Amino acid sequence: MQIKYAAKPKALLVLEDGKVFEGKAAGKIGTTTGEICFNTGMTGYQEIFTDPSYFGQIVVMASSHIGNYGIEQTEVESAGVKIAGMVCKKFNNGYSRPRAQKSLQTYFEENGIVSISDVDTRAIVRHIRDKGAMNCIISSEILDAKELQEKLKSVPSMAGLELSSKVSTKTPYFFGNENAKNKVAVIDFGVKTNILRCLAERDCYLKVFPQTSTVKEVLEFNPAGIMLSNGPGDPGAMPNETALVKELVNTGLPVFGICLGHQLLAESQGISTYKMHAGHRGINHPVINNISGKSEITSQNHGFTVNADEIAKNPNIEITHVNLNDRTIEGIRLKGKKVFSVQYHPEANPGPYDSRYLFNDFVTSLN
Repeated sequence: MQIKYAAKPKALLVLEDGKVFEGKAAGKIGTTTGEICFNTGMTGYQEIFTDPSYFGQIVVMASSHIGNYGIEQTEVESAGVKIAGMVCKKFNNGYSRPRAQKSLQTYFEENGIVSISDVDTRAIVRHIRDKGAMNCIISSEILDAKELQEKLKSVPSMAGLELSSKVSTKTPYFFGNENAKNKVAVIDFGVKTNILRCLAERDCYLKVFPQTSTVKEVLEFNPAGIMLSNGPGDPGAMPNETALVKELVNTGLPVFGICLGHQLLAESQGISTYKMHAGHRGINHPVINNISGKSEITSQNHGFTVNADEIAKNPNIEITHVNLNDRTIEGIRLKGKKVFSVQYHPEANPGPYDSRYLFNDFVTSLN
């Protein structure tokens, strides 16, 4: 018997520079805005959609089929979907994985995510690579491109935008075994759950703190070390958080930063950050470890990076990792301190496990 699916409503994707793509509606019928970016990973769409670092962004999925293995409730990186919208070529209403609980369509409807499918994602990715990241709007209820272009003018640029307060926990909470060997304080700028898992698996008991916490509140937990998490937005627009990180570094405790945590660590040492042309988002980015001489295939999601020239002039900072595609800084270490950070995501989910050793290095430094 041939299964017939209802015709999908029309939808439009309009970019800030006036480029228009016509496709079909997916997810919730409505209108959404955000900065457009692209992810080149072939798997892990559910982890991507729930990664708090994507808050405020509309993600173009370079993989041809999205939704084909459905939604499995344990494969999330936060409480709920964090992307502002999604763009894909083929949006699968059905799914083939037996242990999945629901379709991506149902999941997006439950979370209010407006998306568009049946567009040329290769052309969109090439356009972003050429013109750079920019704001965009998706609508399946307004089909006038000029009207959407007008609405888009009121959307703020990601540069100068502080977003981590939108996803950081409001109250502290605990994670892991309270009888674990080590206690680690996690500063939540938009932490992925798998970062917490990776630490808990290494005999750490965690207390996750809001980004507005004070050093006094953190030290009252009596941690052996501090984790600075990933998160969304412009690190240059976070002076209070930068000051907090500087104070935490000055405690003398071991500190490990990931992604936004890496950028804030650099800012706390007087190193500026800047917005990249298109950013790094995918699970196949090559990075060289300057200490070991080995290369790693890494999972990445960031639109800002640290200033390489300023780091090179700072005698107190060592560059530990460099991106092999564009030579941007992927890791630093403060000389004479147990303080280091990486721009990429060693916890992966999705992605390869090449960089999980960094969690081992951090836990070793706690003793």
